[in-house]
Amino acid sequence: MEQKLSDQHVETLKTLPKVLRQIHEQLDKRIVGQDRLIDQLLITIFCRGHCLLIGVPGLAKTLLVHTLGEIADLEFNRVQFTPDMMPSDITGTEIVEENPTTGQRQFRFIRGPVFTQLLLADEINRTPPKTQAALLEAMQEHAVTAAGKTMRLKEPFFVVATQNPIEQEGTYPLPEAQLDRFMFSLNVDYPEFDEEVEVMQRTTRDELPKLDKVLSAEQIIAIQAAVRQVHIPESVAKRIVKIVSATRPGCNGALPVVEKYVRWGAGPRACQYIALAGKVVAALNKRFNVSDRDLLHGARPVLRHRVLLNYHAEADRRSVESIIDEVVATVK
Repeated sequence: MEQKLSDQHVETLKTLPKVLRQIHEQLDKRIVGQDRLIDQLLITIFCRGHCLLIGVPGLAKTLLVHTLGEIADLEFNRVQFTPDMMPSDITGTEIVEENPTTGQRQFRFIRGPVFTQLLLADEINRTPPKTQAALLEAMQEHAVTAAGKTMRLKEPFFVVATQNPIEQEGTYPLPEAQLDRFMFSLNVDYPEFDEEVEVMQRTTRDELPKLDKVLSAEQIIAIQAAVRQVHIPESVAKRIVKIVSATRPGCNGALPVVEKYVRWGAGPRACQYIALAGKVVAALNKRFNVSDRDLLHGARPVLRHRVLLNYHAEADRRSVESIIDEVVATVK
């Protein structure tokens, strides 16, 4: 059943293209290129999702997230994950302190870096699974349970994690249950030749461009609420489910290429995220109904880390992206 957008939601969605343009203008003062990556990261935020950035060091992943927090006027924390990090280093810990008035000792909870609005989890695969799991509740429930109490996190709350795809020594691959909490997995590519020249010119000068705050936490929350009211026609919704189902070997609708190369397919959360990404793309194009072509923007980044390949794919040098593209093109 189609939901009718309120006048307030309509006005909020109409401002979305302008908001995106203003964010790009500010980010361009510090970030060279990466326009598509920025769009996809913002789609994640407008969908209340979390994002995984995969790229070699030096591609401005950290700078991008830090700058985004600055222009959006969000509380920002960065955690550099290491092998010796404990879960309490993320969520917080209790300390014993003495009351100066009564002389009695009491416990006090010191909040960890997860108590923020934009959390950058740098090199998340550098820390053991026990510490990685400390983020699970925060990412899913927007809450932290510690010292016997459940504490809500300040809204809006996002986790942007980074991974180095090259150096694998001393790393702990994220388990599938945690990967599934990330809406998008985005590959950060090398800049083009002219962009790299511009990066070199900018970063070797002693100047830091001043940024304007163009987005508030309240605006983000309003956009998130409005985006969820965008309508998805039944035919488009069925195609989303067919695409995701087609990635599951052994299930009805699985394609031959999936049966041959895929070990494990995507779960129901992939359907939700492809639909949400389509809603944002539709709103950015000043439409309040999701079309088939809107789905193309979310298929790759949503399915990339949810479709696990087998040894046949490695032997035949098939990438997960090529299989996703074949599934999307085949399912009508």
